[in-house]
Amino acid sequence: MNRLKELRKERGYTQIKMQLLTGIDQSDYSKIECGTRYYTHEQCKRIALALGTSMDYLSGLTDEKEPYPRAKKGE
Repeated sequence: MNRLKELRKERGYTQIKMQLLTGIDQSDYSKIECGTRYYTHEQCKRIALALGTSMDYLSGLTDEKEPYPRAKKGE
């Protein structure tokens, strides 16, 4: 979960800001960052969108921080 914390700090966000951006309670978000709680698919998606990255980057499947191009609605 180091990537999550590092990316949040790079963006200048606090855990409270992440709560506002994602709707994930700050205490739960803190546990996710510390690795004592896992996030759901939906939470991972919200976090990736808030931090401007991909779910693959957050999960360690890629080292590319930039998000993939988003699909257009209806495709």
